[in-house]
Amino acid sequence: MNESLRRCWAEIDPAALRHNLAALREWTPEASAVAAVVKADAYGHGLETVVRTLAGQVTCFAVATVGEALDVRRYDPQARVLILGPALPEEAQAIVEHRFIPSLSSLEEARAYDALAATHAGDGFGPLRVHLVIDTGMGRIGIWKSGALATVEGIAALPHLALKGVSTHLPVADEDEEWTLSQLEQWRTLVRTLREATGLPLPVTHSLNSAGILRFGRGGQEGDGNGSLVRPGLMLYGCSPLPDYQSRLRPVLSWKTRITLLRDVPQGRGISYGRTFITPSPMRIATLGVGYGDGYPRHLSNRGAEVLVGGRRCPLLGRVTMDQVMVDVSKVPEVKPGDEAVLIGQQGQETILAAHLAEKAGTIPWEIFTGIGRRVVRVPVEA
Repeated sequence: MNESLRRCWAEIDPAALRHNLAALREWTPEASAVAAVVKADAYGHGLETVVRTLAGQVTCFAVATVGEALDVRRYDPQARVLILGPALPEEAQAIVEHRFIPSLSSLEEARAYDALAATHAGDGFGPLRVHLVIDTGMGRIGIWKSGALATVEGIAALPHLALKGVSTHLPVADEDEEWTLSQLEQWRTLVRTLREATGLPLPVTHSLNSAGILRFGRGGQEGDGNGSLVRPGLMLYGCSPLPDYQSRLRPVLSWKTRITLLRDVPQGRGISYGRTFITPSPMRIATLGVGYGDGYPRHLSNRGAEVLVGGRRCPLLGRVTMDQVMVDVSKVPEVKPGDEAVLIGQQGQETILAAHLAEKAGTIPWEIFTGIGRRVVRVPVEA
């Protein structure tokens, strides 16, 4: 698209992505492998750019669905792809055919995959690699920890599967350090028990998400500790789930729009639906080409949100509408239609982070990123 025709777009910085991967490796021992989590269109950053940037730099890519796995292979044909959640029965055939790595939650699932893999036994690929998810407190998927040993033994007996890994998930790594430390200690004990009881090497073990990496990944505990593989998601995109570490990361995404209209509005004028904002004095108001139809949260309405115009913070006025928002640009006299406005990112000396918007909207950065809609063009931009 011609740059002059863009009214709402997101700039994606591959250099920042590479920086964050390097920063990640500082938190984890050199022996730790990396599963780059690229589900939900790489957290709204654009799967193609992210996969092409990280191809050959990470151990594997982690996704939520078979469709996402197929898309990863389109951009990196040699990629190893881990599917983090359960697949529908009709999706299992594609997993076996494309040699994706499924995450299993039961022996029943494993038997179904073994039967499918048996039909491909002559293809020269060998047994299908699988991981078993063990529930140590997340309560979402996986076999509960007390049933892990029997399930591991059952999977190991299936001739067409190769149990290469076991994993768990941390539900409160960013909220409850004491509980998570206890969870990780139980996890390490369980992994040792499984290896000793079965004689299986279980070479790939993983538990650490972004918050887990930042809070618990240092100190050489990987390998025989929390896991040989880490699963960075949010931090890979330059957003820290723990604010104290934000300065070590570089945001990958900047979200921008343009001023479509400028108006001088007198005192006492209602702005947007519901007349929830009435101008307290004469104001210069800019209309911007973005709204909740683009993923800009309606919950930001009348919550003190700001955008950057001319390097200045400009308050959002009234309710967010589907295609437009209004901001006060009274303190930016040089502004004109067509000028750039920054929703997330830096302009001049000011910065708005996704975490800032999330706090104002009463949500989390994950939802801000993944909520940015298709109408917002993703544009790779090397800084």
